[in-house]
Amino acid sequence: MTIGLSDEDRELRDSVRGWAARHATPTVIREAVEAKAETRPAYWGSLAELGMLGLHLPEEVGGAGYGLVELAIVTEELGRSMVPGPFLSTAVVSTVLNEAGRTAELPGLADGTLFGAVSLQPGGLKLVREAGKATLSGTSSYILGGQVGDLFLLAADASGELAFVVVERGRLDVTELPSHDVVRRNAEVVVDGLELADGDVLELDSQRVLDIAATLFSAEAAGLADWATTTAADYARVRQQFGRVIGQFQGVKHKAARMFSLTEQARVTAWDAARALGEDVPSAEASLAVAVAASVALESAFQVTKDCIQVLGGIGFTWEHDAHLYMRRAQSLRILLGSTASWKRRVANLTLEGARRVLSIDLPPEAEQIRADVRAELNPALELAGAEQKAYLAERGYTSPHLPAPWGKGADAVTQLVIAEELRSTELVPHDMIIGNWVIPTLIAHGNSEQIERFVPQSLRGDIVWCQLFSEPGAGSDLAGLSTKATKVDGGWKLQGQKVWTSMAREADWGICLARTDGDVAKHKGLSYFLIDIKNSGLDIRPLREITGEALFNEVFLDDVFVPDECLVGEPGDGWKLARTTLANERVSLSHDSSLGSGGEALLDLAAELPGGLDDEQLTVLGKVLCDAQSGGLMGLRTTLRSLTGAQPGAESSIAKLLGVEHIQQVWEVAMDWAGPRSLLGDQHRRSATQMFLNSQCMSIAGGTTNVQLNIIGERILGLPRDPEPGK
Repeated sequence: MTIGLSDEDRELRDSVRGWAARHATPTVIREAVEAKAETRPAYWGSLAELGMLGLHLPEEVGGAGYGLVELAIVTEELGRSMVPGPFLSTAVVSTVLNEAGRTAELPGLADGTLFGAVSLQPGGLKLVREAGKATLSGTSSYILGGQVGDLFLLAADASGELAFVVVERGRLDVTELPSHDVVRRNAEVVVDGLELADGDVLELDSQRVLDIAATLFSAEAAGLADWATTTAADYARVRQQFGRVIGQFQGVKHKAARMFSLTEQARVTAWDAARALGEDVPSAEASLAVAVAASVALESAFQVTKDCIQVLGGIGFTWEHDAHLYMRRAQSLRILLGSTASWKRRVANLTLEGARRVLSIDLPPEAEQIRADVRAELNPALELAGAEQKAYLAERGYTSPHLPAPWGKGADAVTQLVIAEELRSTELVPHDMIIGNWVIPTLIAHGNSEQIERFVPQSLRGDIVWCQLFSEPGAGSDLAGLSTKATKVDGGWKLQGQKVWTSMAREADWGICLARTDGDVAKHKGLSYFLIDIKNSGLDIRPLREITGEALFNEVFLDDVFVPDECLVGEPGDGWKLARTTLANERVSLSHDSSLGSGGEALLDLAAELPGGLDDEQLTVLGKVLCDAQSGGLMGLRTTLRSLTGAQPGAESSIAKLLGVEHIQQVWEVAMDWAGPRSLLGDQHRRSATQMFLNSQCMSIAGGTTNVQLNIIGERILGLPRDPEPGK
């Protein structure tokens, strides 16, 4: 995994990782740890020759002309490898000077002959402007890269406003400081009435300077988190206790899965911050992307590096293991950048003022011809209404464009996105098959011609409504453990059993049902996939009242329900395979709603209604919720971008599901807190905070519990061993 997405990004990552493996060896890192003071790395010239120091700078100053995303990839990788030296501070200084138009020092920063140092908090440093002169006085105590830096970018207090100045080392009194980060250390500078030359006080907006620094800090944090997660998972796969590897214990497995989730959040938010600063977007939008990254990435890295030590156990608490170096680095980053809470409040304030991150994709040139064709085909539908309009759209493949023709359009990723945009712009709404969206791909892939002709066209038009008869009282997440039996009889099968949590059972025409046709084989192999007429007299459908007081779900009892042979899909025993079917040409989508999601926007609406506004604690909470919302949107965007390039799916969809569930539960819990005692009154309407909070509790159960999702991440992505079978 890497911040970037393209093949070129991965090649850059591999190049930097290979360089780091050759130069930042364990011996080199340990020498830096044990040294009395930080020294200039001998390999700095090699890093410059590779082009990494000037990657983001214009070619006319010795750079390569790339952008912040590429610089973020390098920063992530060097952080991952704990490469000694002031790369981060040098990158911040060179990026800021380039944007400020101060170019004289850029060639030296690019070729490795100049080292950068940076402080982001004024401390006791004050800038005074009088009679056309600018003087600098005071002390700045926490300067990143200060022990070896040549060019200092210093924050200063200018009559209550934040300013940044650039000063050469020779004009400063620099003192080395003992540092929490024992690889990359801090320094202190003292000045007394230092007169600054023209251009030493940067005219670049101070928030822009902070945003550049926060973006690169976040990229390095993503690298730290990646190392910690990988190290913990690798150890959990081999360390044995109580007769088995510790990664098989759910406590360890789930911790590792949470670490991976936080790492991916750090990565996607750092990626978006780098993109936003390089895009032509409103400054508030770019600043929002950065504030989200600063809130998420640095906190995630700190948590993950702490968790790594816990997974490692005693070995992680030793000086000899590198785990504490990563924790020290992560903690140093978040403190040097400013409190995470302050960045969360910045997220909240920017969004309350109207800033939003637009998550969009630049489609390739061929999209315009596709758009013209789609628009021409959709125009006649504008003259139709109701069922006639939906039938027109269904017959032309617009209900599910990703399905193969003639049922869909066999649309690739680009075509699907164009179709979605055109449907949205024309306000045309094809039929939503809901459960049918799972049924129809399975029938197309595995049904016979008679089944396809009988069910697919009607479902696409909306003439058939489906429900799903899968879950049972004894088989939820362990679906293969279901007990509903199907016994072969003349002309078909008789089904006996009970299903539960069936939505739309009272409204549906047909249901898909998994039942056990063979009890003598492994549980996954003995299931078959049936189509059941819901009007069958053997079905007893009983509403199931939920904690909300409503009955949206049902229990369904099957008492010798006869299912003819023509309603068995595939062969007996194919049920598990069919239930897991997804077509190779999968659905691609991109939300055009707010990047903060409906929950985030609902919370913002509630915040705007609170008398007296939000206090700092509430702003911090709001910022956290919105960061999670935007992280989920970014993961969806990256999934779509992978589809467009034909790349293999990443881990984003798994993390987005986990994150999304917990986010929406938190939204409505916070909403109830803010509503106060009035949220405790009875007879709440369906969309009230109270009802939404109650309803949200099912989200971590339905479709696979959160704990099962953590197992999936731990086992399928991190490669941890499966849970032991009962009794073993």
